[in-house]
Amino acid sequence: MPVRNTKKVELDEYEQGIIINALNLLRNKQIREKSPTDPIDDLIMKIIEKGPKNLMVAEKGASYGYSR
Repeated sequence: MPVRNTKKVELDEYEQGIIINALNLLRNKQIREKSPTDPIDDLIMKIIEKGPKNLMVAEKGASYGYSR
């Protein structure tokens, strides 16, 4: 696995919920498009397991091929 630039961010329960909801919307979009959801599923589980505290996130500007 390639080395990624990461940052720590502190989240409260409300902010964690926002991220999980946003990821779930993306997951539902992937399901509708019959695309794999494994990376999104893994990220949702990682956020749930870490709880509302320090999480590691990708460097700002990283592109994951998702646009509004």
